[in-house]
Amino acid sequence: MFDPVTLDQLRAFVTVVEEGSFSAAARKLQRVQSAISTSMSNLEAQLAVALWDRSTKVATLTDEGRAVLASARRVLIEVDSLKRLTSGMAKGLEASVSLCVDALFPLSALVTLCGDFAREFPAVNLRVDTQLMSAVAERVLDGSATIGVASPLGIASGLERKVLAKVRLVPVVGPGHPLASERGRLSTSRMSDAVQIVLSERSERGVADQGVLSPRTWRVAEIHTKHALIRANLGWGNLPEHVVRDDLKTGALVRIHPEAWTEDEFTLVLSAIYRSGAAFGPAHQWVLAQLGVLCAEELAPAPREKRRRVKAAR
Repeated sequence: MFDPVTLDQLRAFVTVVEEGSFSAAARKLQRVQSAISTSMSNLEAQLAVALWDRSTKVATLTDEGRAVLASARRVLIEVDSLKRLTSGMAKGLEASVSLCVDALFPLSALVTLCGDFAREFPAVNLRVDTQLMSAVAERVLDGSATIGVASPLGIASGLERKVLAKVRLVPVVGPGHPLASERGRLSTSRMSDAVQIVLSERSERGVADQGVLSPRTWRVAEIHTKHALIRANLGWGNLPEHVVRDDLKTGALVRIHPEAWTEDEFTLVLSAIYRSGAAFGPAHQWVLAQLGVLCAEELAPAPREKRRRVKAAR
C-alpha cells in the first residue's frame, strides 16, 4: 500500500519546530502559512497522532510530537545521505573504498587519512583493515581490499604498486634489559643469548621470519604487542623508527647495535598496491594521493625539523 506520508510533510514539520512557528516556517520554505497548516493537519491525520497542542496562541509540540520529531529527523538525514550518494555515483563517485595496510604503516597517518576521508567523502563507505606482509596482498587479490599498503616482502605478482615512503627498522631493548647497558657492536653470539621478539606471519604459507639472530624467539603477529613486550624488558627486536621515536628520546627504549647488521640493514619501502587494470574513481584516487602525502610527513620528520630550524634562524 502506498504510504501517504511524504518527505515534504516531514521537512515542513521539522522546519516548524526549528523556526518556532507555522508562519516562520512558511517564510523559510517560501510558502503560504495556510499550506503549512494544511500539511501539518494532514500529517497528524495520516499518522493518527496529535503532533501539536493548539490550545495556546503559538502551537507547541505534544509528547507524541517530540517522539515523532526524532524519527522524522533520522528519516530526513538518511534521505539526504541517499541523495548525496546517488549524486556522487552519477558523477563517477564510488559507493565504497576498502583499504588494507601493513602493520608497519604509521597509525597516526591512518587516523588522519580516515578523518579526512570522512569529511571529503561523507557518502562513501570506508573499510579499513590491518594485516601483516603477504596477508595484505592476499586481501587485494581476492577483492577484500581495493587498495593495500605493503612492504616489498608482501607484494605478490599481478599487482601494481605506487611507492609511498621508506620505513626504517631500529633494533631496541627496554632500559632494564641486560643488553641495554652494553656499549658498541654486539656480537651475534651475545645477541643469540637473549630472547628476540619477532613479528611473524599468521599463515605458514606467508613470508618467512626476517632478521632472526637468536634461536630463542617469541613470535607475535601484531606490532603493538611486540612494542609492549620489548618495553617490558622481555626481549629485543626491530621496531619501526616512527613507533619508537618518542621512546628513544625519553629512555623508555634503548637502541642497540648488532654486529651482524649495518646501521640501515632493515629499511623497507612501503608501497600502495592494487590489482592491475583497476579503474579508480575520485575517492580511490584521493586515497592514493593522500597515502603518499601522509607517509612522507610521518616517516620523514628530520627534513621538517631542519626546515623549522632554518626558518627560526632567519
